[in-house]
This record gives sequence, C-alpha cells and structure tokens, in this order.
Amino acid sequence: MVPRRRWHRMTPHSATERQIAASDPSASVWVSASAGTGKTRVLTDRVLRLLLSGSAPDQILCLTFTRAAAAEMANRLHGDLSNWVVLDDSGLRQALLGLTGRVPTEEEMEQARRLFAIVLDSPGGLKIQTIHAFCESLLSRFPLESDIPPHFSVIDERTSTELLREARDQVLTRAREDVALAKSLQHLTAQVSEDRFSAVAQELTTERARLERLFGRFDGSWSALSTVIAEILGLEADEDETTIIEAACDLNETEAAALRQVADAMMHGGKTDQRHGEIIASWIDANESRPELLSAYMSAFFTAEGSTRARLIHKNALERANDDAGQVLAEEASRLEIIGSKMKAAQTAADTMALLRLGYALVNTYGGVKHGRALLDYDDLITFARQLLSRPGIAPWILYKLDGGLDHVLVDEAQDTNEEQWRVIAALTDEFFSGQGARERRRTVFAVGDAKQSIYSFQRADPQLFAEWRSHFATRAGDASEDWRPLELVHSYRSTPPVLSLVDEVFRSSEAKAGLVFDGVEVDHIPHRVGQSGLVQLWPVDAPDDAEDPGVWEPPLAQHHDVTPSVRLAQRIASTIGDWLQRGEVLESRARKIQPGDIMILVQRRAGFIDEMVRALKQLDIPVAGTDRMILTEQLPVMDLISLGRFANLPDDDLSLAEVLKSPLFGFDDDDLFNIAWNRKAQSLWAALLERRHTAPAYDVAARTLQEFREAAERSAPYEFFASVLGPAGGRRKLAARLGAEANDPIDEFLALCLQYERLHAPSLEGFLHWVETAETEIKRDLELGRNEVRVLTVHGAKGLQAPIVFLPDTCRTARDSNGIRWIQHGSDEQSIPLWPARRDREGEKAREVRNADRIAQDQESRRLLYVALTRAEDRLYIGGFEGGRGRAAGCWYDLIAGPMQEIGRPADGDDGSGVQELRGDQIKPPDRRATSDAHAPIDVPLPSWVQCPAPAEPSPPSPLVPSKPEGPEPPVRSPMGPDDGARFRRGRLIHRLLELLPELEPGDRPAAAMQLVSNPQYELKPEARQEIIDVTLAVLNDSEFAPLFGPNSQAEVAIAGVEGEFVISGQIDRLLVTDESVLIIDYKSDRPAPDTVDGVPRSYLQQLAVYRATLGKIYPSRPIRCALLWTDGPDLMEIDSALLSACVP
Repeated sequence: MVPRRRWHRMTPHSATERQIAASDPSASVWVSASAGTGKTRVLTDRVLRLLLSGSAPDQILCLTFTRAAAAEMANRLHGDLSNWVVLDDSGLRQALLGLTGRVPTEEEMEQARRLFAIVLDSPGGLKIQTIHAFCESLLSRFPLESDIPPHFSVIDERTSTELLREARDQVLTRAREDVALAKSLQHLTAQVSEDRFSAVAQELTTERARLERLFGRFDGSWSALSTVIAEILGLEADEDETTIIEAACDLNETEAAALRQVADAMMHGGKTDQRHGEIIASWIDANESRPELLSAYMSAFFTAEGSTRARLIHKNALERANDDAGQVLAEEASRLEIIGSKMKAAQTAADTMALLRLGYALVNTYGGVKHGRALLDYDDLITFARQLLSRPGIAPWILYKLDGGLDHVLVDEAQDTNEEQWRVIAALTDEFFSGQGARERRRTVFAVGDAKQSIYSFQRADPQLFAEWRSHFATRAGDASEDWRPLELVHSYRSTPPVLSLVDEVFRSSEAKAGLVFDGVEVDHIPHRVGQSGLVQLWPVDAPDDAEDPGVWEPPLAQHHDVTPSVRLAQRIASTIGDWLQRGEVLESRARKIQPGDIMILVQRRAGFIDEMVRALKQLDIPVAGTDRMILTEQLPVMDLISLGRFANLPDDDLSLAEVLKSPLFGFDDDDLFNIAWNRKAQSLWAALLERRHTAPAYDVAARTLQEFREAAERSAPYEFFASVLGPAGGRRKLAARLGAEANDPIDEFLALCLQYERLHAPSLEGFLHWVETAETEIKRDLELGRNEVRVLTVHGAKGLQAPIVFLPDTCRTARDSNGIRWIQHGSDEQSIPLWPARRDREGEKAREVRNADRIAQDQESRRLLYVALTRAEDRLYIGGFEGGRGRAAGCWYDLIAGPMQEIGRPADGDDGSGVQELRGDQIKPPDRRATSDAHAPIDVPLPSWVQCPAPAEPSPPSPLVPSKPEGPEPPVRSPMGPDDGARFRRGRLIHRLLELLPELEPGDRPAAAMQLVSNPQYELKPEARQEIIDVTLAVLNDSEFAPLFGPNSQAEVAIAGVEGEFVISGQIDRLLVTDESVLIIDYKSDRPAPDTVDGVPRSYLQQLAVYRATLGKIYPSRPIRCALLWTDGPDLMEIDSALLSACVP
C-alpha cells in the first residue's frame, strides 16, 4: 500500500490556480516546476494569453532547449488556436475560462477567433526557437556589427571536430618555429598520451569563451597569468619545481650533521633501517648531486602512496642513536612533506601554463580556420551574440532596433541554460525594466525550469545559476516597480502515487537532496492521479557467480558459457516483457493490454548494457527501437556500403569484395565465397569472380552488377553513387529484408552524410570514405516517433520523455572522476582561473581541493539524474542492478533506493523468497488514460503499384544529351598507379596530345615537333620510350587508309549540335573529314585499355559514335559515314561497322 502523505495541502483547484497565475501576461514570472507538473502547458498557456491580451506574434520570443521542444510547443499553440476558430460559443467560452480563470468578454472571444489568422499572417510566425537559432538569426541580421562574414554557415559537431583536428595540426607545425609553443608542447607530450591530448584539445575549444575572457583579462601577459596561478597554488611568483628542489637540498651544516648521525645509527639496525639509513647518508654526502637524488631520499620518509611512514626508525637503531633521533627524523619528514606539496603545486602550475599556451594557439587557429571559410559552430553563435549585445558603441543601437520588436521573452528549461546564454537573455531584456523601452506598454520575462533536473553540466549548465538569475531578474523587476511572481508547481499530472512516494522518500534525507533543492526546500510532489493503479518494484541485485576452479591439471576439453550479471538482468527484463505481451498483461489506468511502445529502459551510460539489452529483446522477437545514439560506422548496413565503396575504388581489395559478396546486397554464403576464392593462385578475388561468373547464375549477376557499380562510382558523386545502389539497384530493400526495418535509420543518416561531405569538399568517393572512417560520427536518433517498439536509451536522452512502464537496470555504478580542466573562482571579481594537473601524481593541494569539490558536484548531478530517471515513469517502475567483480559502488543509485523501499515497501505478491520489494497502488477510480483509439495500432495501407516501378522517362531532357558523356555506364579508366608507376597511363596521354597537334604541321616537321614535346623533363621518359611514342604516333598519321583524316582537309575538335528523336544533341568530334564521296569520323579514347575485337567495345562508346553518325547523316544524307575509334593506349585504330552503329542509336 502507498504510505499516507501530506497530499491534502493542495487540491487540484489550487494547482490550477497556480498554473493560471503563472500564465498571467501582466507579470514577470519565475516558475519552479517539478517533473510532470505541466510546465509545457503553462508555457503554452502564457503565449496564448499574451496573444489574447493584444501582443503581436512578432513581439513574443520563446526560447526552448531543443528543436523538438520548439516544434512540440508550436504544434500545441497552432492546435489550440485552430480549435478556437471552429468551436461554438459555449465551447470557446469554456476553453477561455479554463485558460484565464474567468468568464471571457465578447471582445475577447472575437479576438480569440481571429488569432489563428493573425499568427499565420505574421511574417515568420511565432518566434519559438532554440537559443542557438535565435542567436543565428540575430547575427544574420547584424553580421557587420558582429564582425563576421555575412554569408556565414553553421557547422555541426562532426565538422567542428574535423576543423579542430586541422587546427591542431597547424599548431603542431607552427611549433617547429615558435620556441615557447614548442616547449609547452614538449612538456605536455611528456605527461599525457595521444588520446588524452586530443580530449584536452577538444575541451579547450569547448571552454574557449572562458579562455577568451581569461586571455583578455591578462591582455596576453603570460607572466601576469603565471603569477596569479602561482598565488592560487600557494607559490611565490618566481618559484618553480627546480627552485623548490634546490631550496630543499640546501641544508645547513647543523641539520646535515644531525641527519648523518641518525643515518649512521640506522645502518646498524634492521634491514629496513639499514636501507633507509644508506639512502639518507648517500643524499647527505652527495652535496652537488642532491637534486637528482631527492626523490630516492624522500622514499626513506614516505610510502609509495605519499603518506609519512608510521615508524621512521625502529627500536634497535634508536638505541644506538642520540635521544633526539626520532625528533630529527620527524622534523625532516615534516619539512619534506611541505617540499613535496610545493613540488606538486609547481608541477600543476607548469602543466597549466603549458596547456594555456597550447590553448591560446589552438583556439586562435581554430577560430582562424573557421573565419577563413565563413563558418560558425554552435558555441560561436552564443559567444558572438553576447559580444554583439555588450559591445560599446554598438550594443545600444542593436538593442534599440530589437527594442522595437520584443515585448515578452519566455525561457523554457531554464535550469539547463548556461552562463553565456543567460548573459544573452539578460542583454535582450535589460531595457524591459529600465522604463526606456521603445513603446509604453508592459513588458515581461517568464522562465520555467527545475533545478532538480539540471543534468547537462557537460554543456556548462549549473543548477546554482537557476537561483542566481532568478535573484537577478527579481532585483531588476523590483527596482523598476514591476510585478514579479516566483511560483512553484508541485502537483504532478504524470506519475501515479507509488512512483511519487518513492521519489519523495529517496530524496528526503539531507544527503540525498543535496544539489537537488536549495534554501531548505523539500522534495515533495502532490499526485493528481490518486486512485490510479501504480507499481514500483525493486529487484535484487544480480551478482557474479562464484567461478569454479577447473583444477591445475584439468584439460580444456569442455566449453563453458559464463553468463555475466548484466546479461542475466537483460534476459530477465526481456523475459518479463515477453511474458506480458504473450499473456496480454493489462495496464489498468489505460484499460488495455501492454504494448511494446509503452516500455522504456533507461541506463546511465551507453557502453555495455544497452547492446546486451537490445540483443536480449531481439532474441525474443520483441520489437525494439534500438539505441538513442549510434556510431554510424559501426552499423551493419553502413559497413556494407563502405565496403562496396572501397571495392568500387580498388577492385583488387579482396577483403572488401568478400564483405560485399557476403552482405545482403548479394547474399553469398560461405560455400559460394569458397568456390570463387579457392585455387585462384595469384588472381585477385575480382578476377576470379569474372573468370568463374558462368559457373553459377548468382556469380554472373554479381559480376555484372559489380561492374555496373564500378562504372557508376567513376562518374558519380558519393551521394549519387550510393543513392543509385540503394534505390534503383534495390540495395535498401535487400538490406532491410535481412537486417530489419531499423536498417533504414543508419542508411538515411549515411546518405545525409554524403550530402554534408559534398557541401564541404570536392565530391570524391575515396575522399568521402576516408572522411567517414577517420571520425566516429555519432548520430542522435529520435525514439519518440510513435512506433510501437521498446525504447532503450540513456537518462540524458530520455529528458522530456515519459512512458507508462520504465525499467532502471543500470543502478550500481557511480559517476567517474573527470581528468579535465578544473576552474576556480579567484579575486574580488571572481574570475574563472583554470588548474590542470596532467596526472593525479602531479596534483597540488589546491588542485586536489578543487577536484574534490568537482567530485561532490558530480555526485549531486548523479542524484539529479536519478530524479529524472525515476520521474519518467507514469504507471510502473522496475528497478534492478548488476554488479561487477568489485561489487557495486558506494553511494550508487541502488543503495539510495533500497533504503527507502525497505521503509515504505513490502515483499512482492507471490514472492518466493527472491527478495523483490514492491510498492503498489490499486485502481479504485475509472481509468484516466483510456485512449479512444489505439495509438500504437499499425496502419495497414497497401502501397500503390507505382512505388515499386522506376520513374518514367521525362518527355525532354533537362539538358542536351552530350554523346561524350553518355547516360549509361562508362568503362573505368586505366589507373595512373600501377606496377609500371603510371608509365602506360602517361604514354596514352602523350599519344593523344600528339595526335591533336601533329596533323596541323607539315609531315616533314612532325618528328622534330614530337621529339620536342616528349622530351619535356616532366614526363621522365627514357630516350627509347620517347622514340617509341613518336614512331607509333606517326604510324597512325601515315596509315594509307586513314591518312586523309589527319591531312590538311580534315578538322579537329568539331562542334556538333542537332536533334535526334526526343534528344537534343550537343557534342564535339575529335577528328572529322568531309569529302565529296564520304564522311570520316574518328573519336579518341585515352586512359582506357583497347579491347581485342569490336565485340569488346563498350556499348556507351558505340552509342556515342551512333549519335554522331546519325546527326551528320542529316547534314550529309547522300554520303556514307564511316566511324572509327582510336585507342591511344596502343595506339590502335578500330573501324566500327555501320550496321552495328545503326543498332545502337538511342
């Protein structure tokens, strides 16, 4: 049973009154809204009431956290406004009464009916957008004032990472000449790995707004910055590790003598004292080399962990020493402890300064790379907007122009708004409370959020800012005598009483609620859904099984399948869901059977458990939507497409071809692949397939299709190539048939990536494949698409979502320590100063204090994340956990939940001793979530027949048909790279060039001119190769049958245009001879190997000659037209039969 709570304090009527007060357009309001309390409804109602009160749509700016939230809010508003148009008077009066809390006037009802048209007619419509979208529009409006290119583009994270790598490489190159930068780089590379270096470089760019303010504050003075960092760490300005060590080694004679006497006594003691005595004596006697021996010297006083040894000298040695021996060693240990602490502080300072020098160069270079290409990333949008709105001499004019267009600013998810974004909002609304606005009318600020749900610290969000900026706006409104209302919404419309009871109990203790609430406020929810069925279950933790010792001499003959705790838990969850679906378990509050789309499984991190959970669900054929994020290059359909691209670029890549053949694109099994690959000796797999294509129909189809793909890859951009493979070639259908409908998501994202690459780079298949594979492109998937599938996602990804049934299986881990940059507030202006020890063993005391504070903040955010996870559940909540080999972490979610569940829960019904605890609420009222129709019911509409048919040919081409660029597949060119290092490739090019130039010269002048051309050093030809090229070229020119083609009456590069059937022809003939008796056409083919016979000539070449022949036939209808191909690779001159050409006219 659900424990008795203090729910009587607030009634549904009083909750509605608070929502009405929050949406009052006459006051500035700051709303703290717990999970499920209807904050989106309040935000929407406020916009409606602003419109109803006469505010123009373009005078309202609503800032949301995500584009999805903006779209949802816009849809709600348009839905309400459109409903007002069609409601009768009674229905509209009731709707406005619920919105405003009072009976509307006739004028208000008439205004309500006009609002939909007013919004539609307003330029740009309602301004509901993310803060980044608003800043982008602001910068687009004032680019010159912002000092950015007017044609700037916004890049995504993938492109930003690519540009960052480019900037990093430029900085590393510059370090060869910049001595200071080189020293900093040398220092860093000696302390961190390559991966850690890349992560730190990424963090530097993320924090560049802070870094820019830091560098601006010190105006490029590295010495001043170094002094401040030293002061924070407790060092003098001129102290570094070297000076500290030198000072530590400078003992006076009295101190040295006393330590030497103790060391002599220790060398007569036990083994430990002897060893330590020798170390001390050696260091005392070393004099000049003491600095090098200091680390060994300190080991005599401290353990490997850095703590002072429990006994510095033992009894036997102590009896031989002076009475003050123990005191001498203790004083020296104290001195060395201070020295060690200062050394670590100096190491932290050195690491930080080296990082800042690198950061300065990296941030500036990264900015330069973007500026040179007119690019901005998402952080730039905020930074440049903030600078624009605060720039002296310009900001007042910008605000004046904006002042004429904004009266009301609304902020959604205020707890996730970071400091930079708040500064933009503050600058926008500063005039609201100054009394100097552009119009004499009330102007308001509205913010809604929940500090308990602030979980985006990696985006620099801080729950303290929620309270700080509330105070800021309260002060501004108070100074201007404006109406200011801080309100709290705690009446939950989402979850049932059992779920809310657990949430309140979990966060009742002061330790658990630290970081969730401030000013002594309790975590207390008032359930609206009293009387609805609800259930919370806590399952026992799955722990590792005790492994059996196989014995030293037992042979490894049996195969053991160890099932890990995480796999067992995933299987249990999948089995539970499968059982519900099989026996038709009913959701009582909805009065229907449970469906897959009702279930959400939440984890803390994507690594590990998500894959096991998805696998367990698929094994039971339970529909599952996959994960909320995916690494694109790790998805099977994308891996198959990449392999196809590799093969198309390099047919001799046997592994890629084998992957393609076994993929769903061709469906070869192991036997098929073996039959082709076996006994092929030195042949490539592609050559073997071509040779054995006639041994099986599937082999012939594969060879023909792959050849077409190769030809398409040569002439197509990446998007065009892969789109043709997936579309007309049926690739998408084949991949989805084997891998399921979820294969469509990565395929769509892959095609989108093709287009993105072509926007930023010259289209190249090889370049695209390299671009894709060198970065882990992470794709965020929208799982809220109404599909009837189980959703498995992280708690961060579930923010803003909810589900009737929620599983929390990942509860036994805690947040990991961060090794990133730590920021500390310093000085009267509390400027942020970074501290960065490269490793834990170089961490000074102050840096350790900051790390511990950060750890506390991480733990607090982890508890806020738990709050978000628990409050996603509407009806049922199931909590489990799995342990690793070290057990579960102290302070984990499971422990936070288990204690309260012991207090308010009881053993589950029918519990057989498994230890399941539950908290249950019975259905005693009519179902409140009864749907009028099945939202998840599939819509079975047959596809029309034309969907599976190719698109009909257009009646006329959008551009003229160019015969030299046929629409059909064209054979691939000879590779300039090969065993002859491209000699054959260059030879063909030279012969083509000679055949163009020499016919214009007298026959006697041709050999000398040819020798002059081929002797150019750039061709790197030996004398015999030069002569061979000249000889074969002149042989073609002097051929008795075709000599007239190269004679004085022939023409080169003859343009031709005409109409052939439905086609408009536009082309250029390489060589043409028109005589009274006939017309002779010759077309050069370079870079391609010549076939042995006419039968081997590609059809596209025949079509090209056929088009030329047909067009010239209309000009010279009475003369025979002969056509030939000149293969410069030979060279070989090949005449084509007229009958064959007649059959190839398109």
